[in-house]
Amino acid sequence: MSEPKKHGVLFVCLGNICRSPIAEAVFLDILKKKGLENRFDVDSAAVAGYHTGKRPEKRTLETLKKYGLTDYEHRAREVSTADFRKYDVIFGMDSSNIRDLKELQRLAGEKSIAKVELLSDYDPEGTKEVPDPYYYEGNAMFDQVFAQCGRCCAAFLESTLKH
Repeated sequence: MSEPKKHGVLFVCLGNICRSPIAEAVFLDILKKKGLENRFDVDSAAVAGYHTGKRPEKRTLETLKKYGLTDYEHRAREVSTADFRKYDVIFGMDSSNIRDLKELQRLAGEKSIAKVELLSDYDPEGTKEVPDPYYYEGNAMFDQVFAQCGRCCAAFLESTLKH
């Protein structure tokens, strides 16, 4: 008997060194705690290849460590048209990401299976977008992004498990 198809989830931000790695790490942690990690295929990527091959930004890793997520390993990569055929849901962090993703999805053609969504649409607090903490001094905005990603990912998982 074959295993059921994993639900593919891709988190995307501008450079894949701050927001999308945080969302990926948070979602993986939620799945692990619920024993669901084998039911999902999770990754993160960038709409722009500025940081391809690099580890997440130092403050991203510091924030993950602060909240006990110490086993996260990732190298930045750029989203590809193939991702639209592989992942069921591709989350952008802001409206600019969504515009870029929709254009890439158009280029992916009719074989695209991905649903492109704004991650913050799942935020029970109603926050419109996940702000880019890269441009802020210190770690406070990274803490805010971590908390927001936690809320959004938990709500998305709950919604997915209901369907």
